[in-house]
Amino acid sequence: MLLAIDIGNTNISFAIFKGKRIIKSWDIPVKEYRGIRTFGEPIKEALICSVVPRMTQKISSAIKKITGIKPKIIGKDIGVPLKNLYQKPKQLGPDRLMNAYAASQIYSTPIIVVSCGTAITVDAVSENKEFLGGFIIPGLRSSLATLNLSTALLPKIKLIPAKRTLGRNTPACILNGTTLGSAAAIDALIERICFKTGKNTKVIGTGGDTDLIKRFCRYKIKADRELVLKGISLLYKNLF
Repeated sequence: MLLAIDIGNTNISFAIFKGKRIIKSWDIPVKEYRGIRTFGEPIKEALICSVVPRMTQKISSAIKKITGIKPKIIGKDIGVPLKNLYQKPKQLGPDRLMNAYAASQIYSTPIIVVSCGTAITVDAVSENKEFLGGFIIPGLRSSLATLNLSTALLPKIKLIPAKRTLGRNTPACILNGTTLGSAAAIDALIERICFKTGKNTKVIGTGGDTDLIKRFCRYKIKADRELVLKGISLLYKNLF
């Protein structure tokens, strides 16, 4: 069985695959990670996609201790078979590349991947399955935290579902403004990409905050929160 791990800035996602099927999956907030005791299933191989180097080493060591298997790190031990048109390809985050790869394999191209997490990324894959580039803007939690830290009077706001209304108190103004503003920005970025890729370009949404944002977007966004994990499974199948 394959153990797939997606290490993000906010959450660590685990999935155990039997063939193409996920038989077990779970998330651990990065701040709450205290180690791993067991996986409950026999693991044949482990692959990690990570944007947090300090956590990569911790989790890799834990997996090797439990299973005897040294995990392979995507971007270091394994390349992603997707043509990358970034000016400096090594600067592209492995999560963005894996999202693009997974979307290009699972769905038809051209395609746009909107990932809503600590940062919001909007990336494009051409009809020929090339990573064209994209955009990065602050995520919801990052925006809320910045408003609180950068001002004297604006309060710290808990992220909850927003409403499509004018705020009538400061917390509502911040929450609704941040969420609807992010949705409007995503719409504008999708529209700009579609000038290049065509009006029939599909849009896939992933990341923990996707559902909070996509319902306010004009563009239809299909949610697939396990996109990176599915991409890891596809990569394993195609390379091993």
